[in-house]
Amino acid sequence: MNQDWAPETRAMRAGRDDNGGALAPVLWASTTYEIAAPSHAARIAKTPRVSKFYARHGNPTVRAFEDAMAELEGAEASLAFASGMGAISTILLSLCPTGSHIVSQRQIYGGTLQWLGVVAPRLGIEVTMVDGTDPGAWAAAVRPGQTQVILAETPANPRLDLVDLDALGAIMGPLKVVDATVGTPLGQQPLTKGIDLVMHSATKAIGGHNDACLGVVSGEKELIDWIWGYTVLLGAVPSPFDAMNALRGLRSLGARFRTQSATAHALAEALEGHPSVRWVRYPGLASHPQYDLAKRTLRHFGGLLCFDLDGGREAVSEFLGHLKVARVATSFGGPETIVTHPATTTHAGLEPEELAEAGISEGTVRVSVGLEDTEDIVRDLREAIEASSPTQ
Repeated sequence: MNQDWAPETRAMRAGRDDNGGALAPVLWASTTYEIAAPSHAARIAKTPRVSKFYARHGNPTVRAFEDAMAELEGAEASLAFASGMGAISTILLSLCPTGSHIVSQRQIYGGTLQWLGVVAPRLGIEVTMVDGTDPGAWAAAVRPGQTQVILAETPANPRLDLVDLDALGAIMGPLKVVDATVGTPLGQQPLTKGIDLVMHSATKAIGGHNDACLGVVSGEKELIDWIWGYTVLLGAVPSPFDAMNALRGLRSLGARFRTQSATAHALAEALEGHPSVRWVRYPGLASHPQYDLAKRTLRHFGGLLCFDLDGGREAVSEFLGHLKVARVATSFGGPETIVTHPATTTHAGLEPEELAEAGISEGTVRVSVGLEDTEDIVRDLREAIEASSPTQ
């Protein structure tokens, strides 16, 4: 494929090698394939990511999605999973033996934070949490010879804190893993910054239609093949139907992401300074504490923003009840505008002090902007805030 093409063009062209003349993704629903001879079985049973042996080893539709993601990330290979957490879990289990050490940021998805706080200790894996916005904190926390993985998420869910990938990629020793779900492959390219593995919950913007659940990781082929071996044992493999839907989502990702970014920017500007809104976080706002870093590293600022509402959970509950266009749900990146209360959904498993460390209050609201008319979305949220505000 022409590497001079923009990511939007590559997203349209990639993952079609096994399509014949079909323009739509081809669904291979079979879990099992005929074997020509025992010698053939012995060979393919040990071949990483083979697509026509048994579904836990690989699938042609899933492989098409993986190939498309590798093209978009500029990676040697990609590997898909049944969910974003399936990806995170398998990556960490495959790379971190008992007695090893992980450095992670505090500003990270709630499910990942729970894995680090609950699963890792049971396996004898130590975890050090740092402020991901402090470039020097990462290197300072590394223990030479013990730290196996540095785990980052940028932009981070839900407050959209950013990690300086140039500084992170320059750290020698541990493998650097970045969750780039919010930014998408069209918003940033972590592998070009010295990052070893980039992963996504493809359930979100990549699938883009709230009808596919899967995760994906990209990087060097040797490393991806190693992780694949654990995938076969753990069984966190994606459905070919979900992979087909994710391939379909990739075709429109460029148009969706541009539109959602523009509407999110307009909404963030409209909410900033509202008397009932304590703060607004969006990388495209000059008020974002890392605005200069956002301008330097993000091709698009994205369709996700968050804000803090006066009045805490009671005000949020009122606000959610007054929405007419936006939907109340827990995911992001789909065609509908979705409003989420992180303290009771995505980060509900965290203790109060953990929520505070992550910068999430009872009044924090996350908005995933959809494809509706910009003015309709801005009006809907402003009217819902005003109807729920104790000052009105």
